[in-house]
Amino acid sequence: MVERTRTGYRRLLEIRVLHHYWLDDGATTFDDIADAQLRARRLLRYDARQFLGIAPSSATASRLAGLGGAFRTTGLGCVVAVHEDVDVGTGGSLDFFLTPVAGQLAAYTAMSLRPQPVVEVLDPASGRARRYKEGTPVLSNLTGAARTRDGTKHLYLSSDYPTGTGDRVEELVAAGGQLRQLTSDPPAPTVQQLGPTADLPVYVHQGDAPVVVPPAGVVGAPARGIELTDGVPDAVLAVLRLSPVRTDDDDFSFVDATGRPRAQGPVFEVHLKNRATTWRYRRRGDGSVLSTEAQPLPLTYFGNAGTKRKPTPGAIEVDRDPNSPSRVVRVVSEIFV
Repeated sequence: MVERTRTGYRRLLEIRVLHHYWLDDGATTFDDIADAQLRARRLLRYDARQFLGIAPSSATASRLAGLGGAFRTTGLGCVVAVHEDVDVGTGGSLDFFLTPVAGQLAAYTAMSLRPQPVVEVLDPASGRARRYKEGTPVLSNLTGAARTRDGTKHLYLSSDYPTGTGDRVEELVAAGGQLRQLTSDPPAPTVQQLGPTADLPVYVHQGDAPVVVPPAGVVGAPARGIELTDGVPDAVLAVLRLSPVRTDDDDFSFVDATGRPRAQGPVFEVHLKNRATTWRYRRRGDGSVLSTEAQPLPLTYFGNAGTKRKPTPGAIEVDRDPNSPSRVVRVVSEIFV
């Protein structure tokens, strides 16, 4: 008689990285597309691997290997699976790095005007250099926001939007229950209202970059960002840090109280906002300005937010204040007709 042992795999968690340039339909946000079949078809042809890489840190890869787990990228992001009876534990974290793989990603992604330079500063205590990457978000299921739409609870890894006036062009702020985006730099920035925060996905925003707390005596570190410790790629766009248990909202947990994977692992969402620009039309022959749209319009692969020809994503210019060249007045898409 042959003894057979059967152990199945179970989804521990899934991460979906959704870029709205590839999903929205003109001025209509993907989440608001009324045709459910159209939304489903759009997700089927969507492939984040064309412009983003996602990979576990070396420590996370080792932990998953020790658990006999599997990490796989998908068109929507990635999936982590483990044996259904494995003890994952309730401590530590699983870390993943998002990195760009396409040159035009910055052109059609909001907030890409915010630089992410690598800053190197001296640590006098150790005599060695410390390296930081400014403005890099750390997205976590411990601080992520949830929204319920059409009876479905969505688990975002971005935190709730910051309130206030914002400090730079393209920043997202919540005010009076509405989501607003700066379309110029302060002082007296112009602002575009995007809609009620409860009805919109939680996009990655400036508040997701953590405050940098350097060791005593270290001078020159950026105000927000991450330290580039061993194993963190210089090209990192964002860090995804997932803890097994979230005590204030168990839907964000991916193990039960005993450390075993849940019957249905959570699906976490990362939403990247498509850039909105002022569309300026020029005569092809001499470059003279023919017309300029009154309000910024979103750049999308599908549909057209305007009434005339839409721009290519890479045709971006930045208008600056002649009296203060560092101040961005508006981000412009140049369209030659």
